[in-house]
Amino acid sequence: MSTRPSLDIAVRVAAVLGEGPTWDAAARRLIWVDILSSRVHTYDPATGRRTTLATEQHVGAAKPRAGGGLVVNLRDGIGVYGADGGFAWLLREAVPGRRGNDAAVAPDGSLWAGTMRYDEATGGGTLSRVGADGSRTEFLPEVTVSNGIGWSPDGRLMYYIDTPTRRIDVFDVADGAGAAGAAGAAGAVGTDGPVISGRRPFVEVEAGAGFPDGLCVDADGAVWVALWDGAAIRRYAPDGTLDRVVELPFPRPTACAFGGTDLRDLYLTSARVGLGAAAPPLAGSLLVIQGVGQGLAQPAFAG
Repeated sequence: MSTRPSLDIAVRVAAVLGEGPTWDAAARRLIWVDILSSRVHTYDPATGRRTTLATEQHVGAAKPRAGGGLVVNLRDGIGVYGADGGFAWLLREAVPGRRGNDAAVAPDGSLWAGTMRYDEATGGGTLSRVGADGSRTEFLPEVTVSNGIGWSPDGRLMYYIDTPTRRIDVFDVADGAGAAGAAGAAGAVGTDGPVISGRRPFVEVEAGAGFPDGLCVDADGAVWVALWDGAAIRRYAPDGTLDRVVELPFPRPTACAFGGTDLRDLYLTSARVGLGAAAPPLAGSLLVIQGVGQGLAQPAFAG
């Protein structure tokens, strides 16, 4: 079950808090962020071309937009970059001491964006659905470190991580409208989107194995999760059975995503924050495990 596969260095960089790898199919490139350095990075594996975009604030996530450009989860809300590089706020909602963290685009093109307090105070963050028009519906009002979000291949399950709980939770997703407001853990989102309900534990990471951070779902419906302070990536089968552990040469992997034109390569982001002079050489770099599985195509943000 535990393996040490060949790890290739996609981008050797000392990211403070690398996060949120996302394959941009239209541009054939990987997008990822360094949250605390306020940078959005891109990497084209075919040519090796890299770009770096400096944001005005700490950036928790960056995702491609359907019309080109990026949507970003910033300290004070959700912003968008056009294909020409111009910036505009889609939703600005500054809360002192709070910032955006991980985010993901749902099958319907909405953005699910998490927040957390800088001091990681219990219940100080949220998880919200943001529509293409910038409308926001708060789904979970009291989370601590909002992290990984993903959907099953058929879109009927949504996975979610609030890191200090040590759990990956799962929700049921049903078509329908008319579910007014947010209903917290029992949940319903918006009047024009799917109904999300039935929160329950999918898996719980045992003490001493690290904390679940970012996740992705593969074509078999299995969930891959990065374990912060666990020096590993795990794969859980659709029934929650742990069936693979990938050991890593640094303690703080942060997230994973399938990429490449055939979506068979698993990209891993990592962090150096808090490690000091003892940080391993590859901590903070973007790594890739080639041919490890089959990923799912990810939708672009509709806004």
